[in-house]
Amino acid sequence: MKNRLESLAWVGALLVAAASCGDDGGGNDESGTNPGTSLTATITATDGSGVTGDESDGDSTGDKLDIGGGNSGPGGGCGGSDLGCTDKIDLLFVIDNSGTMAVEQANLARNFPLLVQQLENLTDSNGEAVNPDVQIMVTNTDYGNPLCTAFEPKGYDPSEGAPVTTPCTDRIQDFTGLGSNPDSVPTACTDTCISGAAPEGDPFVAFDSQGDNIPDTITEADINADGVPDSPVAQALGCLGPQGINGCGYESPLENMLQALNPDATWNQGARPFLRPDALLAIAVITDEADCSVQNYDIMTDATYQEIEPGSGMPESSSAICWNAGVSCQGPDANGVYSDCTASETPNTLQPTSRYVNYLVNTLRESQKKEVVMLGILGVPEVTAHNPMAPFEPTAGGVADLEYRNWRDGEYTGMAGGGDILPDEFLDGVTAADKQFDFGIGPGCTGQDMAGAFTGQAIPPVRIKEVCESLNIENDDGTTDVRCCIESICDDDFSAAIQCLAGIIGEAIVVPG
Repeated sequence: MKNRLESLAWVGALLVAAASCGDDGGGNDESGTNPGTSLTATITATDGSGVTGDESDGDSTGDKLDIGGGNSGPGGGCGGSDLGCTDKIDLLFVIDNSGTMAVEQANLARNFPLLVQQLENLTDSNGEAVNPDVQIMVTNTDYGNPLCTAFEPKGYDPSEGAPVTTPCTDRIQDFTGLGSNPDSVPTACTDTCISGAAPEGDPFVAFDSQGDNIPDTITEADINADGVPDSPVAQALGCLGPQGINGCGYESPLENMLQALNPDATWNQGARPFLRPDALLAIAVITDEADCSVQNYDIMTDATYQEIEPGSGMPESSSAICWNAGVSCQGPDANGVYSDCTASETPNTLQPTSRYVNYLVNTLRESQKKEVVMLGILGVPEVTAHNPMAPFEPTAGGVADLEYRNWRDGEYTGMAGGGDILPDEFLDGVTAADKQFDFGIGPGCTGQDMAGAFTGQAIPPVRIKEVCESLNIENDDGTTDVRCCIESICDDDFSAAIQCLAGIIGEAIVVPG
């Protein structure tokens, strides 16, 4: 495969923003640095290949839908000057497609009807109806990694941020995991994708008060077993959203997010782009592990960032690299607890979080006057209270209860100070040392479904958390305009997360003037 070289260039306050290079196979560089690009106010590919995966040239028929018909907020036009004054919403979902995500993908898909309902009934910061013009694009977290290349199924290519445009029933093989005895969970797709719905002509779902881009052959059907028929738009999201469980376990949600927003990408070009200049941008990131957006793939075999494998007694590669190279903490103390954990800015390891903050805040918000909001469904404790008023952000639990610590031996009981090992793993002899080798840090949360069955554990989200929280706007009077909502991926129902996403979108939309 081709070597892909990094080229970072700073122009004033704008950071080099995104890597858009493919390769001649599965999108993975076997050695050296992850491709970067040179950015002034935009993102430009270095090798001309741009993107991989399912693509669209942006020119589509879309005869059913009148998209992009003006930039008018409630009560009149914005004149292109007021931040957040728009009725257009571009919503990007970045969904983890690694082997532990079947339950979480199904949870999210069941809540897509609620998302559509919330957006259709959206009100702005003054409580006035918006009647929004919405585009929703879906990608996954697989940017490719040399440690994953050998395990990629035949015909599989990492998305590198390209939109996924086919219903999951056409990708059902993706719901069988990797390895010699893989899990197979096709129901994570088929439970909600009952009609095979997908958008016509566009690499995203689009709808407004005049119609949508879903084929007329798709009629209302209940996809989440709540007894209420769901719209063709909700059905299409229920089919596009499930991503499968055979993606790379070194997840790169931040880099894939950036590549999806690359203005030079084909899906952001043409007569019908996803990323519209006069639209509010909303981003939803759903993952149960630490971001591993790699700048230099040499770290994947560097013992500096590896943990000791208990069987061999030697440092070996695992997902712990993502934490060790990406996060800096003080400690641990005598109880194995760390403090002051922040994203590491060590050069030539993971991409710096400033790469993403500067693009979202400096380029899109400050220079292009686009409002930007984000939802993270991540490895934090479950939220125990929300603001009862818009934007419905968490007020207790969640990030406020997040603790960074090493794994603890013993079977998990849910008691403070107890063990972390889930019952099935505990019976198999799994120890804290095994889990520390796997991840480098203890769990941010442990999930159980309504029947009490364990659904998995998730790693704390330092890097994504910092990018999300950078979008909050601190006002001169000491108040904060909430533009980031972080919910727990261990929650058995993502409806509160969906309500918070709609809430921060609505609060970010202002009346003209």
